[in-house]
Amino acid sequence: MKESKLIEMQNKIKAMTNIIQQLINEVTHLRELSVGTLETLKLMEGYDQAIKDLQSNMEKKMKERKKAEQNGTIEQDTK
Repeated sequence: MKESKLIEMQNKIKAMTNIIQQLINEVTHLRELSVGTLETLKLMEGYDQAIKDLQSNMEKKMKERKKAEQNGTIEQDTK
C-alpha cells in the first residue's frame, strides 16, 4: 500500500476514535442527568402513588393487549 493511503486511513481512524469518545462522553452525561432527575422525582410528594398508578395502568394495558391478541384483533409479537 502507498504511504499516502496508509496516512489517510490512519487519519480516518483517529477521527472515528474522537467521535466515539465524544459519544461515550455524551452517554455518560445523559446517564448522570437521568439519574439526577430520577432522584429529584423520588423526593417529590406523591411519587409513591404515581408509581403505583403507572404500574396499575401498565397491568391494565397488558391485560387488554392479551385479550385483543386472543380475539385476533392484534397480531402477536413473535420476535
